[in-house]
Amino acid sequence: MLGRRQIREKVVETLYSYYQNPIGADILEKNMISQIDKIYHLYIYELNFLVGLKHVAEQQIEISKNKFIKTESTINPNQKFINNKVLLQLEENTERLSFTSKHLELKWDLYDSLLVHTFQRIKAGKRYQDFMLEEDTYSFEDDQKFIGKLFLRYIAENQDFHDHLEEKELSWADDLHIANSMIQKTVGFLKPDVSSHTLIKMFKNDEDIDFARNLLKYAVNHLKESEEKVKERLQNWDLERISLIDKIIIIAAITEMDYFPFTPSAVIMNEYIEISKVFSTEKSNIFVNGILDKYIKDKNRV
Repeated sequence: MLGRRQIREKVVETLYSYYQNPIGADILEKNMISQIDKIYHLYIYELNFLVGLKHVAEQQIEISKNKFIKTESTINPNQKFINNKVLLQLEENTERLSFTSKHLELKWDLYDSLLVHTFQRIKAGKRYQDFMLEEDTYSFEDDQKFIGKLFLRYIAENQDFHDHLEEKELSWADDLHIANSMIQKTVGFLKPDVSSHTLIKMFKNDEDIDFARNLLKYAVNHLKESEEKVKERLQNWDLERISLIDKIIIIAAITEMDYFPFTPSAVIMNEYIEISKVFSTEKSNIFVNGILDKYIKDKNRV
């Protein structure tokens, strides 16, 4: 799910798009929520990729069984991978199945070259081969660790997979780290002998949804006021000389300080300094820190 830091990032991204193309507040909010929804689509797409790997493995076992020349490995194939308890739970997860049935574009074709090629790479890897040779006394936790490491190596760190996602949905490239974190948590949350029916939600609760919507609304409605507040605290700089993304980050932070009084100033400042490290230049965090620190002291805000 999105933490408050990630919600703030989405607000900053939405404000940036607003500066590029000013549109109505209602449409802007819908666009932001739509971008957040796309992260959930990516999350399901990655879960489906893991399940797709299992289906490719099953298909290859069936093909081997039908070969004219029989061997011990084709007659009694090693089914440890396709019987992995984590993969079985993900395969049977009712929420994944339901959502995918409504969004068939998130389903992987069994013959997709990226899916098949990735499985071939997995099979050739030492981790897979060692796992398949282990005794049958392995635990549910062993299955979890194996799938967790497999996901990191062959999906989260797979550049071919990244390129594919960017081609399919441009915004996914920026949000992949969020979806990857959700996958890791999903695998970690699974329990032995407990059916998995739900998945991680994008928002923890209604308070987080309201926070996202209100922060964006206040920022847009008080944009000119916030720009003046930034301008008043610049020393030997014109507002126009500040990079757009730095200005937006500072405006979002000032908006939160003005309209969310129960969040401590230190928390807000630290959050937006970290966001500047993600979105802006190497030294921007120092500039953002300086402006926000001055604003906090001027307002005597705790």
